[in-house]
Amino acid sequence: MLDEQTRDLLKLGREAYRKREYSRAESYLTRVLEKAENFADVHNMLGVIFHDRGLFSKAQHHFERALAINPGYTEAALNLAVTYNDLGRYNDAKEVFNQALSAARVPPGELDPFVRGKIANMYSEIGEVYQTAGLYDKAEQEFMKALQLGPGFVDIRLKLAQALRDQGKADQAIEQLRRIIQDQPGFINARIHLGVTLYSLGRTSEALAEWQEVLRQDPENRSCQMYMKLIDRPEKE
Repeated sequence: MLDEQTRDLLKLGREAYRKREYSRAESYLTRVLEKAENFADVHNMLGVIFHDRGLFSKAQHHFERALAINPGYTEAALNLAVTYNDLGRYNDAKEVFNQALSAARVPPGELDPFVRGKIANMYSEIGEVYQTAGLYDKAEQEFMKALQLGPGFVDIRLKLAQALRDQGKADQAIEQLRRIIQDQPGFINARIHLGVTLYSLGRTSEALAEWQEVLRQDPENRSCQMYMKLIDRPEKE
């Protein structure tokens, strides 16, 4: 379970990495790992950053950690093979490379899991653009495409729920949010948004129950603290 500060650091780190602003990305991502060690993509990004600087041993460590967390992480495996080669560990490089290719082989007409995830994230990014522009129906379509490729991507399912709620499809949004919580009970953002959606329908007691559960898991959650105060205020007046 990540606190809000760590989630922000993760977002900033990924954005800096995509822009190849590696010094900034390293600063953010290193701080993420201080709070949450088991992010395979964070280790992979740090591995790329250190490899780019010629720090091959550090790069090796992070690629190996990424694969320990997610053995099917094709990109990290290929990066590790390149790093082994740079370190003169040619047999290890060949072995890891062949294993990565073997793991990536899928039946004709099917996508490699790594490629599938990449495309899902591309659809999600397009959906975010539509959502920012207020085109919620188009955003919904893109998020649905993403989830067809990556049904387990709870962050994308949360975006879909927001797009549905913003269209006035609150019941459908609640269905998506409850699915997230069922799959990952500790995913706090889903509970927060479920509370907001329930409250928008006048289901105050249900909303309070969700926010209270968030505060039980994360007593310092500022969003829920604020929502609870807003609901309590009329009663005090």
